[in-house]
Amino acid sequence: MRRLACVAMAFALMDEAVFAQASTKPATSAATNAAPDPDEEAWSFSASASTYVVPDSRNYVQPTFTADRGWLHLETRYNYEALDTASVWVGYNFSGGNKLAWEVTPMLGGVFGDTNGIAPGYKGSLGWSKLELYSEGEWVIDTGSASDSFFYNWSELTLAPAEWFRFGLVTQRTRVYKTDRDIQRGLLAGFSFKHVSLTAYAFNPDDEKRTYVLAAGLTF
Repeated sequence: MRRLACVAMAFALMDEAVFAQASTKPATSAATNAAPDPDEEAWSFSASASTYVVPDSRNYVQPTFTADRGWLHLETRYNYEALDTASVWVGYNFSGGNKLAWEVTPMLGGVFGDTNGIAPGYKGSLGWSKLELYSEGEWVIDTGSASDSFFYNWSELTLAPAEWFRFGLVTQRTRVYKTDRDIQRGLLAGFSFKHVSLTAYAFNPDDEKRTYVLAAGLTF
């Protein structure tokens, strides 16, 4: 009887210990799930400068600087909407997909300089395998004259046969400089190494007067 009592008591103690261990697991799991995602807390930055060589017009440089943290997107531009004009932006980053990856950032900006106004805009990309479609646009609402409001767009369709090289087609609609075409079209070729990129564009290659753009970018 004593042996049976000892065995019963041992089983009871084992059951109590197992129950105690099991009851601590959800608390540990909850603490782990509550830990912040490092990617959501980290800032990422980019800086770029595009040099425009425009026939029969003023050549200029267009710099852009961006800062992102999780959903937050901040951006500032110069000589983008118009020459001698700056803009500042705030946006919300959305992304998803696996094989067909997508990113969309709706934005709202303020424009000031030779052109003044407010501008709702967007940036977005769609990627599948080695193909990518990228587009950015904005509707500049000129606060000085409603008739001077306009829509600007830049779009690229590229193929990347290697991680460091891409080529493809580009279109843009701009009022920064005068052009005979409402929508300009062209070709592009880009190279990248680690955090540095260099891309060359040739707009209206079938015209005698072509516009060339050389863009250099840095991410950090």
